[in-house]
Amino acid sequence: MATPSSRPDPADPADVDAGRAAIDTVVYDFGNVLITWDPYGAFGPDRRDEVDRWMAELDFPAFNHVQDAGRTWAEARAMLMESRPHLVPLVDEYVANFPGTLLGPVPGSEELVRELKGLGLRLLGLTNWSADLIHHAEPVAPAVGLMDGVVVSGRVGLAKPDPRIFARLVADFDVDPSRAVFVDDSPANVAAARSLGFRTVQFVDTASFRVALRELGVPVEDAPGR
Repeated sequence: MATPSSRPDPADPADVDAGRAAIDTVVYDFGNVLITWDPYGAFGPDRRDEVDRWMAELDFPAFNHVQDAGRTWAEARAMLMESRPHLVPLVDEYVANFPGTLLGPVPGSEELVRELKGLGLRLLGLTNWSADLIHHAEPVAPAVGLMDGVVVSGRVGLAKPDPRIFARLVADFDVDPSRAVFVDDSPANVAAARSLGFRTVQFVDTASFRVALRELGVPVEDAPGR
C-alpha cells in the first residue's frame, strides 16, 4: 500500500478516446482508494518522533513492499531478530495493532462501487497487501467484498508495479486491458498499468474519479455537490 502523492489530472489525456472499446471492467487498488490507510495509526498519539525514527531505520516503504510481495511477518520478524533486534518491538506493535491503521472507507467509495455494479461493470481488486493482514480490509471497507475477484500481492508473491502481477490479473480473470480502467493512488503503479494497455486513473478522491470515469465513457452520476 502506498500513501497518496502529487495531485494528478483526473484521467490521463491519452486514455480519453471515444473511439476506443467501451469499458467493461474497473480494476481497483484498495489502500487509499477504497480504504484510508495510515501506518501511524498502529501506534497511538504522541509518538510521531519515535515512529519516524523506527520507520527511517527500517526503511519502512521498502520493508513493507517486501511484505506486500509475499514475505510473511513471522519471516520478517525472524530476520530482524538476527540483524536488528531493537526494531522488532515496533514491528510486533504494528502487526498487533494493524486494524488501527485502517481509518475507514475512502469517502464516497462504496457508493461508487455499488453504482458501477448496478451499471453491469465487472469490478476487480489488484492490491499490494500482506497475505497475513488482508482479512482486516473488508470489515473496515465493505466495498472490498463487492469485488468480483481480487488478486492480493502477498498471496501471489508479486507486487505492483511489477508487470507480472498485472499479467496474473489478466490471466486469472480474462481481462482485456483495452476495455479495463485501472485506478490507483501510486503514480508508478498507474504508469505500469498504462504501459500494459490499461486505461488508467491516478486516484485523488472519489469525486475526481467519477469525473475521470465519465470522461472515459462510463455513465456514472456526478458527485454530490458538483
